[in-house]
Amino acid sequence: ILANKLKSIQVAQTLRTRGLLIFSKLEFRRLFAVSDPAATFFLFRHCRSGLFVRLKNGLYALADNFPSEEEIANRLYQPSYLSFDYILARHGVVPEAVYGVTSATTMPTRRFVVEGKAYDYFTIKREAYTGYRPEKIHERTILAASPEKAMADLLYFVHLKKRSLNDRWYTRKISRTKVLGYIRLFQSKSLIKMAMEVL
Repeated sequence: ILANKLKSIQVAQTLRTRGLLIFSKLEFRRLFAVSDPAATFFLFRHCRSGLFVRLKNGLYALADNFPSEEEIANRLYQPSYLSFDYILARHGVVPEAVYGVTSATTMPTRRFVVEGKAYDYFTIKREAYTGYRPEKIHERTILAASPEKAMADLLYFVHLKKRSLNDRWYTRKISRTKVLGYIRLFQSKSLIKMAMEVL
């Protein structure tokens, strides 16, 4: 019965039609109206066959329509938005190439490795969890910080002594006023003082 219900080609086509390039096991179960054991067996089998890629426990992607690293970052750990070095490099504020994907979250700090790429999530205060916006990348919507918010997030971690200052930042590319506005959300006078000196 299961073999009749879930044919791999039709399953892949349905997922594409629904725009589910990344999907959870629960989303898969609901879409195809199958039991948990049936979904587990099908997903395990077709990760081995190469139809799917397992991103983490319970989260999968279509191998031949593999999502962008930005989409993966947004779905791997929620709530989160792209920030820190990743966004600063995208906007030319950081001159060096950035190899990992960095995001801000209100959840505990975590690292995932997917297909050899590191996805790092750093905890910020709920009061400062703002300054991001939806962006379209390859017709898909992702959540990313503005460069000013990415700088504020990074300076927060410099202030915590968990990151070091980069003397090669091109700070003229960003608005000092906007950065300081976001810095104030962290509610730390010493952080504000440090940011004013850096900027």
